[in-house]
Amino acid sequence: MITPETPPEDVPTCEARVEEALRLLAGVPVGLDVAVKRLSRGSGVYAWWAAPSVLPDLPGPPNDSDPSLRLLYLGRATSLRGRVLRNHLRRSGSSTLRRTLAGLLVSEGYRTTWTDRVVLVPEDEARLTGWMYEHLRLTWAQDAEPAAIEAELVRCLHPPLNVHGVAPEHLQAAVIAAKKSYDSSSGPTGPSQTP
Repeated sequence: MITPETPPEDVPTCEARVEEALRLLAGVPVGLDVAVKRLSRGSGVYAWWAAPSVLPDLPGPPNDSDPSLRLLYLGRATSLRGRVLRNHLRRSGSSTLRRTLAGLLVSEGYRTTWTDRVVLVPEDEARLTGWMYEHLRLTWAQDAEPAAIEAELVRCLHPPLNVHGVAPEHLQAAVIAAKKSYDSSSGPTGPSQTP
């Protein structure tokens, strides 16, 4: 914690915080059953990893500690535990990652409905959570101001499922199409229909 009495030389620079986050995010990714027990309530950044056979058309950088896994998505949270447990592992309406995954896994028959936005039907929310537990791994790094370092991490790592903050040459057309497909799958009057 930084206090008014903290000497300036003891305050980590943004560059040092990015380097520390990169080091921690490149650590050995853990299964979600382990991650949900270890995640802190503090703020920070997190990275989702998977084997290359998961979404094989979307290349991401390999994990330094476990090259059999590659990066899929990077995000930030004011509460790491809350963001992962309440959003990414439960509700498609509040998780860009879940909406993108559902759009990419369209061949799996994920169904949506309209509330105040497009969401997965309850059975498919549970099915997607099961898929995530089976296929994805997680690393994270605590940081008091994650918004200040997230953009630099995305620029450095080019996670294929991220759209915001990614250089145009690293945007994945399949991800953009999946997001649009998901968003147009349901509406206030039911599935999208042409007039």
